[in-house]
Amino acid sequence: MRKIAFFDTKPYDKYFFDKQNKNYEIIYFTEKLSEETAHLAKEAEAVVAFVNDVLDEKTIDILYNLGVKVVALRCAGYNNIDVKAAYEKLYIVRVPAYSPYAVAEHAMALMLSLNRKIHKAFNRTRDFNFSLNGLTGFDMHNKTVGVIGTGRIGKIFINICKGFGMNILAYDPYPTTIDGVTYVELDELLAKADMISVHVPLNKSTYHLINKETIAKMKDGVYFVNTSRGGLVDSVALLEGLNDGKIKAAGLDVYEEETELFFEDYSNETIKDDTLKLLLAESNVIITSHQAFLTQEALSNIAEVTLANLDQFFGEGPLDNEVCYLCNDGPNAYECRTKREGRCF
Repeated sequence: MRKIAFFDTKPYDKYFFDKQNKNYEIIYFTEKLSEETAHLAKEAEAVVAFVNDVLDEKTIDILYNLGVKVVALRCAGYNNIDVKAAYEKLYIVRVPAYSPYAVAEHAMALMLSLNRKIHKAFNRTRDFNFSLNGLTGFDMHNKTVGVIGTGRIGKIFINICKGFGMNILAYDPYPTTIDGVTYVELDELLAKADMISVHVPLNKSTYHLINKETIAKMKDGVYFVNTSRGGLVDSVALLEGLNDGKIKAAGLDVYEEETELFFEDYSNETIKDDTLKLLLAESNVIITSHQAFLTQEALSNIAEVTLANLDQFFGEGPLDNEVCYLCNDGPNAYECRTKREGRCF
C-alpha cells in the first residue's frame, strides 16, 4: 500500500480517515508540517496537510527531494502554500467544499451570541447570577446585514439571514443574481450594514481587507463576524475599532496569527501575543479556535474527498480539485482555466 504522511493530526481526523480509508497506509503525525518536520514524510508518496501547516519553498523542496509527489490539503484554502514553488515539483489538491453549511451556521451562531449576550449569560448563571442587566439585545428582523463574499458559504449564510427577515446587502467582485439580495460597492455596504459577515478567500487582493480605513467607513456600532481567514482582518485595527466604539462587538473564528496557537491547548502556558490577549479580554468579543468547519458531516466529507483526490492522482487521471499555479497565479490564468485539460504540469 502507498504510504501517506498525515500532519497536524487530531483525534477526530484519525477517526474519520481510518473509517473511510481502504487504499493507503496512513502514518499520522501530531506535528504541523513545516521545514523542521518535513523529514517525517520520508518514504511517503503523499502528504496530507491542513490550514496551519507551512508549505513554503523550503518545505516544498524537502518534500520533493524525499520523493513526495502530491500534497493533499484537507481544507479549501491554500494560502499557506507557495504554489509557485510547488509548480513542476508537487501536485496540490484540496477539498473545495466540505460543508458550507457548517461554516455559515457557525457565523450565524457567533452573530446571535454577540447580539443576545449568550456568552455573558452563560458565565453569569454558572455563578447563580440571574440578573438581566446588560443583556439586552435587538430584533435581527428588519436589520441590515452586509455579506462580503457570495460564494458557496456566503450564499448559505444569506439564506439563513433571510429566515430572520433581514435586509441583505452583498459585495463581491464577481456578483451573481440572488433573490432578495442587493449588490453594492464595499464602501456602501460598510456604511449601511448593522451587522457584517466576511466570506471570502485569503489572497493578495483580500489581505487585510478589513483595516483601519475600511473600519472607519463602517456604521457606528456595527457587529462584525469573520469565519473565513484571519489574514483578512488587521487585528490591531479591529481592536482599535472595538475600543473606540465603532465596532460594537466582534465574533472571530479565525485570527491572523493563529498558526502556532489554534487547535492546541495552551491553558497552562503564557501566551505572548498581546493583541490576542487584549481581544480575549474584551467582553464584547467571542473568539472560537477555527472550529466553524467542525461538524460530523464536514469531517466525513473532508476524509472522503481527500482520499478520492489521492485516488485520482495515483490513478493518473485528471485532478478535479487541483490547485493549479498557472490557473491561479500565472500570467495566462484565464486562458489556463478555460482551456486546460488533464493536470497542471
